[in-house]
Amino acid sequence: MLEIMTSRPFRFGVSLLNVGSRSAWRARARQVEDLGYDVLQVPDHLGTAAPFPALVAAADVTTIRLGTYVLNAGILNPTYLARDVADVHRLTDGRLELGLGTGYVPAEFEAAGVPFGTGGQRLRKLDAILAELRALLATETDTPSPPIMLSGAGERMLRFAGREADIFSFSILAGLTEGLSPEDAFGRRVDALREAAGDRVDDIELNLFVAAVGDRADTVDLSIIRQASGLGDDMLVQLPGVLVGSSQEIAERLLRYREQFGLSYISVLEPHMAAFAKVIELLR
Repeated sequence: MLEIMTSRPFRFGVSLLNVGSRSAWRARARQVEDLGYDVLQVPDHLGTAAPFPALVAAADVTTIRLGTYVLNAGILNPTYLARDVADVHRLTDGRLELGLGTGYVPAEFEAAGVPFGTGGQRLRKLDAILAELRALLATETDTPSPPIMLSGAGERMLRFAGREADIFSFSILAGLTEGLSPEDAFGRRVDALREAAGDRVDDIELNLFVAAVGDRADTVDLSIIRQASGLGDDMLVQLPGVLVGSSQEIAERLLRYREQFGLSYISVLEPHMAAFAKVIELLR
């Protein structure tokens, strides 16, 4: 591991999965802020909330930041994306954090009528989308420039993020490398990002995607990531993005992660929002 030094305070985000009614959505948005979270995030999958309308609606009843976590760049048009980003930036009073990824669910590409392609092709599409997006936003009179979060675990994505990201989110797969322990695998990816960033290294905020939180390995709810990853529970509970233990034990683990890996931004899924709020109280 490269030597890690960060003075960044912790930030905490939570991804809300579905909207429901207007009143229910507004109540949940308020709850996110009341529980101590810094960022309300919305993922980008068919069957979950439409990110931009949901974030604008949440802006009316909160003061915290609002983020896409993360948009599937593989099915986006940069011209329409720039229009939407500019107006969401304005309608949220500049609180938008724009998360972008390559997309990884073949069925979503098929539904959009877009070829899934290879990992390299999807990354090149993300590169092109981001470059054109920035160019288009620069032509706006108020030049909106929300921070860019990129997400993933692959070597090519890490090199790309080292050049382009303001925030990088390590996916659940960042703890997987054959022959290495999950933390050693994760540390190797942190090193790769930092090496790629060069002089930019201190400008990139490092985010950990937390897919599950629980008191014990035999009771933690792994249903969402079990289905998405195809991995067995014995492997999942070892990953840095699965936090098992008491609130105090998890808080101590995250303090170690900040010192060891430079992680200061932690994002959890909505089903674990209340449980993780107890950890937030210990880290403020």
